[in-house]
Amino acid sequence: WRPLPLPAGVQQPNFSTTCARCSKNRRLRHKRAISERKLTRYFMDHRKVRVVGGQGGGGGHSFYSEPRKIFGGPDGGNGGDGGHVILKADQQMKSLFSVLPFYKGFNGERGGSKNCYGANGAYVYVKVPVGTVVKEDGKVVADLTRHGEEYVAAYGGAGGKGNRFFLSNENRAPTFFTPGEPGQERVLHLELKTTAHAGLVGFPNAGKSSLLRAISRARPAVAAYPFTTLNPHVGIVHYQDYEQIAVADVPGLIKGAHQNKGLGMAFLRHIERCCFLLYVVDLSVSQPWVQLQDLKYELEQYQKGLSERPCVVIGNKIDLAESKINLPLLKEQIDERVIALSALTGDNLEELFLHLRELYDSYVKTEQSGGQNPVKW
Repeated sequence: WRPLPLPAGVQQPNFSTTCARCSKNRRLRHKRAISERKLTRYFMDHRKVRVVGGQGGGGGHSFYSEPRKIFGGPDGGNGGDGGHVILKADQQMKSLFSVLPFYKGFNGERGGSKNCYGANGAYVYVKVPVGTVVKEDGKVVADLTRHGEEYVAAYGGAGGKGNRFFLSNENRAPTFFTPGEPGQERVLHLELKTTAHAGLVGFPNAGKSSLLRAISRARPAVAAYPFTTLNPHVGIVHYQDYEQIAVADVPGLIKGAHQNKGLGMAFLRHIERCCFLLYVVDLSVSQPWVQLQDLKYELEQYQKGLSERPCVVIGNKIDLAESKINLPLLKEQIDERVIALSALTGDNLEELFLHLRELYDSYVKTEQSGGQNPVKW
């Protein structure tokens, strides 16, 4: 399809959105019921990884021999060192989803005859996103903040010594050689400091996943029955000036989350790293402003000042009759800006795109004025 031409004198908006025909088709499109466990890709900001360095190659054991030179002496070479496991920050990586739970370096080769040294084991590089914090036993051991920065997670074992190494005046024909040393073994916790620019905050079934599907290409699970997202998802909102804003749909919040009820701290950890917040409330329920009060209370109990970050209130499900009645009541009860829309039909998504860009530009300006580099996606 092609976008409809704009009337004369109307400037092309600097955000990407769907046309009117796609909005109508979204209303008729049937939601496929899919379980969250069947999803193969989702955003992940923490991983537990076991890393083991490569085994060092054993030392060689041989004696030089050729015609007319029977006692040529020992000539067993040393074994090669085992390969390291190295974490490398890559700006193309945005999630820890592709990080496997176990990595092992390649083993070194055994030393050969004629004083041939064994080859060293190859290094294993693990690409992680920029901003990954490496922890061991609760202590931070590395913080990868720049593209290309590396951290040796596990050293490979040293290669063994061949019998040539033990040649001396006292022992002219040594038969002793040493095996290669085992590689270093560690259990590390990888944690991504920065998840997304904006975080969708709301109770279960407020429509956060549907909203993320409407404004980006992310595909979190949605269904006609009540359930909550189990894993965070990140969608990218593209603008025509090539700016990209990352919006995170994190697991639904419940009352008592600051006491680690439900998903508890796992949810609040995601919200803690977002630059600005998008409160999503269901306008179809009675007194929707109570949802906003409960959400801010949980955030404030978890971390003081978290609820005071730049934000906007999104009133979802405006296509329902009850929502149109509750919308003016909500605006009277709160001081924040309210954007009423429908993630199902696509109504009024343009206002959200514009205000989302305003929040992002304000964040970039604040970071640059403080001498910091804003997070780019």
